[in-house]
Amino acid sequence: MSAPLKTGLMGYGFAGATFHAPVIEHCGRATVAAIATSKADQAHADYSRATVVPDLDALLALDDIECVVIATPNDTHFEFAKRTLEAGKHVVVDKPVTLTSTEALTLANLALARRLTFAPFHNRRWDGDFLTVRALLASGELGRVTHYESHFDRFRPDVRPRWREEASRGGGLLFDLGPHLIDQALTLFGAPATVSATVKTHRDGGGAPDYVHLQLGYENLDVVLHATALTALAPPRFAIDGTRGSYIKRDLDTQEDQLRAGLRPGDAGFAGGNPAGTLRVLDASGQEAERSLPTLDGDYIGFYRALAATIQDGEPFPVTPQDAIDVMTIIELAARSQAEGLRLPFERIR
Repeated sequence: MSAPLKTGLMGYGFAGATFHAPVIEHCGRATVAAIATSKADQAHADYSRATVVPDLDALLALDDIECVVIATPNDTHFEFAKRTLEAGKHVVVDKPVTLTSTEALTLANLALARRLTFAPFHNRRWDGDFLTVRALLASGELGRVTHYESHFDRFRPDVRPRWREEASRGGGLLFDLGPHLIDQALTLFGAPATVSATVKTHRDGGGAPDYVHLQLGYENLDVVLHATALTALAPPRFAIDGTRGSYIKRDLDTQEDQLRAGLRPGDAGFAGGNPAGTLRVLDASGQEAERSLPTLDGDYIGFYRALAATIQDGEPFPVTPQDAIDVMTIIELAARSQAEGLRLPFERIR
């Protein structure tokens, strides 16, 4: 087993402190070796063995840091990731990796030219409910899937004074939750033929989209992706229909709430407690039969274990730069679809 991957964290706000640092530190193959943040006291208190520096320049100057995680506001991702790759270090970039598909392509080409890893942080491929959906579709129990609907709905009626609510900084749900919903759909079904969307701001005083309804068109499949900040009674997280039956799963994966509460990977109960879904399919005799389908435990540490395996062992990373480019292309098409009122063709940018 190789020594732990020495990781530097750029940014120690919500994303860095909640989704990245504790998962890196507890994944078994990496460590938080340095943190660049203005919150030096908090970073020292949480990770006493880490070197704490004020900015990206100081972080990139640390020779022992092998990989930098960009966990800063969305409008800084491209610049910080580009500088990291130019400094000869591998990079993880929180979603959205950039604000445009062209920027994502630039990072992908730069990483390829420097023989470095550019890893989009599409961590919700490791949600327990999504792992369950992947396994269910792979089993063929639903038959040929005809309709897939994925919701990430919340009730947050008040607009808060933060960058995530500013459209000019890449705020709003299209950039926040859109990448997760889109990446999961592309992982299951590949690239769509068409994209259409409704992207609006419904909350009083809102400055960035808080309602996103995306439709991805395939030859024999319809995919609906939905996110809103104004749903007090949430619909199912997943609803999938096929030629042999249907599956419904309610509630979000537990790992985010557990990390917020201070639970860490390896603690008793972490990543578990996901409610079961409901499966109703034709049985061997052709009769409808309904049963509970247990939800697999989530596995956020799988992202950073895979990262270490890629950088240290040469294993392919499961989230490719092309995946990130495709996600950003669909986000751009969604915004165009709203502006033009059209269903638009998807064309992959390489």
